Amino acid sequence: MERLRVLTLNIWNKKGPWERRLELIREGIRRLSPDVIGLQEVILYNDRTQADEIREGLGYDAAFGMAHDLGDGMHFGNAVLSRFPIEKRAVLPLPTAGDEERRALLHARIRTPAGSLPFFVTHLNWKFHDGVAREAQVVSIAEHVMHEAPVGADLPAVLVGDFNAVSHSAEMRFLLGLQSLGGKSVHFTDCFEHLGAPPGYTFDSENNPYAALTHEFPRRIDYILVRGPELGTGRGKPLSAQVVMTENQDDVAPSDHYGVFAEINVRELGPRLH
Repeated sequence: MERLRVLTLNIWNKKGPWERRLELIREGIRRLSPDVIGLQEVILYNDRTQADEIREGLGYDAAFGMAHDLGDGMHFGNAVLSRFPIEKRAVLPLPTAGDEERRALLHARIRTPAGSLPFFVTHLNWKFHDGVAREAQVVSIAEHVMHEAPVGADLPAVLVGDFNAVSHSAEMRFLLGLQSLGGKSVHFTDCFEHLGAPPGYTFDSENNPYAALTHEFPRRIDYILVRGPELGTGRGKPLSAQVVMTENQDDVAPSDHYGVFAEINVRELGPRLH
C-alpha cells in the first residue's frame, strides 16, 4: 500500500429526497473507491445509522460517534467508513457556544496494510458569529490528536470534516500552523490548498440547489488535513486533492455540501537528494 484514499462529506442528515440522495452518494463512493470516509450530520435511529445505509454491500467497516441527542431515540453525529478494520472508536465532546448546539470529535483507529492509522472526523459550530466556539473546538481537537496519536508512533494522523470556517479564519489558521490560540500551536497540511483546483467551494450556493436555499456566498469549509509530511520519510504527504460529488441530476444533489477527496502517501520515501 503506497497511498491512502480519503473522502469527507457532510451528508445533510435526512433532509430533502434522502433516498435519491443516498443513491448519488453511493454512486460517488463506488466511483472514487476511497479507503477511508469521514461523514458528518449522520443520523442514528433504531440502532441503524445513515452510514450503515451508505455502506450496505460496499464492503466498509463503520463507526459512529454521537454529538447531539435529538430525542425520541434519534442521535446526530459523525461516522467513519473504512475498507480496513476499525480497531478502536472514541468520541470527544467539544466545547460549546453556551447554546443547544453540540459538537464532537470521532476518533477511529484503523489497521491498514501500511500501519495503524489515527483517523479523526469532526463538524464544528455552524453560525458565522461562533468563531470563538470554533477556536475553542480546534484547540480541543489538537490536544486530543496529540494525546491519542503522538508524532512518529503510527501513520500520520488524518483529520477531516466540515469545519464551517474558511481557510483564512483564525480556527483554520491555527490548525494549519499559521497562528497560535491560547498559547498553543499545531500543524496540519491542508491537502486541497496544495493540490486542488481553486476556488474549491464545498458549500456552493450558486450551483448546489440545497446550498442555494441559504442565500449565502460560496465558500470552502470542508477539509482533509494530515499531520505531515513526516520529516525524512515523506509519509503523510498529500498526492492529490479535489472537490467531488458535485453532480446535480434533475435538481437533486448528493448533499448541500460537496465532498473532498484526497490521496495521501503512506510509505517511506527516504531522503530526498538535491
